Amino acid sequence: MSTTSPEIGQRIDAGGVPTNVHLVGHETGGPPVVLLHGSGPGVTAFANWRLTMPHLAKRFRVVAPDLLGFGFTERPADNRYDKERWLGHVEKTLDALDLRQVDLVGNSFGGALALAFAISRPERVRRLVLMGSVGVRFDITAGLDAVWGYTPSFENMRKLLDVFAYDRKLVNDELARLRYQASIQPGFQGSFSAMFPAPRQRWVDAMASDEASIQKLPHKTLVIHGRDDKVIPLAASLRVAELLPDAELHVFNRCGHWTQIEHAARFNELVSGFFAAE
Repeated sequence: MSTTSPEIGQRIDAGGVPTNVHLVGHETGGPPVVLLHGSGPGVTAFANWRLTMPHLAKRFRVVAPDLLGFGFTERPADNRYDKERWLGHVEKTLDALDLRQVDLVGNSFGGALALAFAISRPERVRRLVLMGSVGVRFDITAGLDAVWGYTPSFENMRKLLDVFAYDRKLVNDELARLRYQASIQPGFQGSFSAMFPAPRQRWVDAMASDEASIQKLPHKTLVIHGRDDKVIPLAASLRVAELLPDAELHVFNRCGHWTQIEHAARFNELVSGFFAAE
């Protein structure tokens, strides 16, 4: 992929890790909005948030990094990944940008990191948005098992897009070809296959936060989920919203795992309004 790709933003040093990050919008006096992407094969911050960043950038400074092991952030030589290492990379990314407190949005796997980050570093988070989020224990779905078990082929990517999206108009051969090509960029599949090897229920459990710790979180939190999500069950977000003392829950009908894409306009307005509200 050429350096003119929109998936490549700015290069920063996050605690010794050369990190690809998108920085858009402008200073508003309030906390910047940090977007943490999901864990699909070939995913990048841009692919995940391409419809979100331009809208939020009208009102906020927006920061969207490629997380450790994903996209165009440098991969660790030992190819080892776990929740604490990902959390450390998030923290070092914020440190490198001198961001002392942020509003945090996490999608799926990124939601598990956002929730855990707020628990372990509560002073660094003002408000929290969790979308189709991992973060509590649930029995792994066939959809998530397929996502984490992906092996590169056009046919396999086409099947995954059927799992991700409710709206069939979003699932076409052009998109499948683009995402397949992204998944076979140098180094991408090597790191991805090392993250969640079978049996994969253990990685759902490893990404979950302690429920007693979730109950103690003081942050205002917006929990968002697609009613027809085949990857992360709606029950996971219902449980998170039940545990959090200051949460509101929004469920999109006719929506799979891609709320920010399938219902982009409504998602963007909901998140923007949540962060802007007193």
